[in-house]
Amino acid sequence: MFKDMFTLEPWLDRWDLVPDGTPFTTHTSQLYPVKTAQGFKAMLKVTEDADEQAGNALMAWWEGNGAAPVIAHENGALLLARATGSASLSAMSRGDRDDVACRILCTTANRLHAFGKRPLPQLTPLNEWFFPLKPAALKYGGILTRCAEIADELLASPRDVVALHGDLHHGNVLDFEQSGWLAIDPKGLKGERGFDFANIFTNPDLDNPLPPVAIVPQTFKRRLSIVARTANLDRERLLKWIIAWCGLSTAWSLSGFESTSTTLTIAELALNELER
Repeated sequence: MFKDMFTLEPWLDRWDLVPDGTPFTTHTSQLYPVKTAQGFKAMLKVTEDADEQAGNALMAWWEGNGAAPVIAHENGALLLARATGSASLSAMSRGDRDDVACRILCTTANRLHAFGKRPLPQLTPLNEWFFPLKPAALKYGGILTRCAEIADELLASPRDVVALHGDLHHGNVLDFEQSGWLAIDPKGLKGERGFDFANIFTNPDLDNPLPPVAIVPQTFKRRLSIVARTANLDRERLLKWIIAWCGLSTAWSLSGFESTSTTLTIAELALNELER
């Protein structure tokens, strides 16, 4: 039985919402499929996590430009339009349409990055986001040392600084049918736009490594060409962001005693391409 209704029920009353599914939890949030008083399908998200709250504020700031439209937002609660389409970027990549999925992810990121509203909401700078990498590199050495060196290089000379999604992957860009593909669940970061494209290269394998997609060398090379072209990114700098991201993701996984095989494999592939 769901045990956190006490955090959701006040918002049902406050925003005049009707339950429309089973509530569920992630490691940071409680979520509830609902309908508005007008019958519009929505998702209620309540969280006490600071990073998630920053992401909620960023969702509201985007005003539906590349991101799911926000219906209401207050403190740790967010009410956004619910994706009702049946298409899945993960399914595309696991089938024979990985190229299409990559272009959709890039196009979505381009839309988010191009949104020019000012001032920016309160966002976490990338150099703070990368704090866990250097201690992990000192502790474990190996390829993490190179990842940390490259991350330091990138963070010392940022280009094209924008509001970043921070977690842009196959599971966070959803099918909104007539509204197209829209992003959800950002982390609320600020930094060089190239960072947002790195996560594409580790997914959908990070969510589920079988069957393998991202770690296949031919797939990696094809993605590199597609992303660099679609996002208008320098190939070498994109490779460096992939390496830096894989180092950071590995550091997080090591701290949680989770598998690091996907991120370490992608880091190796990217380093091999960088050193050609």
